[in-house]
Amino acid sequence: MDQRWEDAVFLHWRIPVSAAEARMPPGVRADVVDGSAWAGLVGFRMERIRLGAAVPLPYWGSFPEINVRLYSREPDGTRAVVFLSLDAPRLAVVLGARAAGLPYVWSQCRAVAPDGTDPAYGYDVVRRRGRTMSSFAVHPNRAARADDDLSLELTARFGLHSRFAGRTVHVPVSHEPWPLHPAAVAHLEDGLLAAAGLDVDGPPESVLFSPGVRTRIGRPRTVRGP
Repeated sequence: MDQRWEDAVFLHWRIPVSAAEARMPPGVRADVVDGSAWAGLVGFRMERIRLGAAVPLPYWGSFPEINVRLYSREPDGTRAVVFLSLDAPRLAVVLGARAAGLPYVWSQCRAVAPDGTDPAYGYDVVRRRGRTMSSFAVHPNRAARADDDLSLELTARFGLHSRFAGRTVHVPVSHEPWPLHPAAVAHLEDGLLAAAGLDVDGPPESVLFSPGVRTRIGRPRTVRGP
């Protein structure tokens, strides 16, 4: 399946390794980057979803998604993402993804784009059940590139780990490296991290923006233990 992920906003906080380990699926460990485990709040617009390179899926093909994530590593060193939640407004997408073992939540979601008065990119989420919400936006510095080791390690994740049918699986996700820009938080009011059981302190340490990448999602494989 091919798709584009556009106008991506990455917010990251350091968390204790033990907090991340407690949420890893069997067979993988929390990945440690710059001495810490990390929790991410990430939003982007999913655009132009296709089966292969040719068959468009119009209803599925354009919507915002906001996810809460941790980072994982297999015994062989394969690194990936573990999603604690993924909020999306398309019910069919949510139901299909949940059937595949991904923790999607049907929510009201809105992408915020720059206008004549505010150059911010961001995302608003309100869950249909419980009314948990999140609203965040950033001002990217497009004149600068974020090519430091921390930024690259937090975003260069070419797959995900999840549980399906009693197994831990790895789903490969291929794409070019994210074109990254440093950004400043314009506003942040979030309940998704707490709803996922994560306790973060203060503002995010890493704040990044990317105009986007084209991605291809591959076939899952079972993760074998050490």
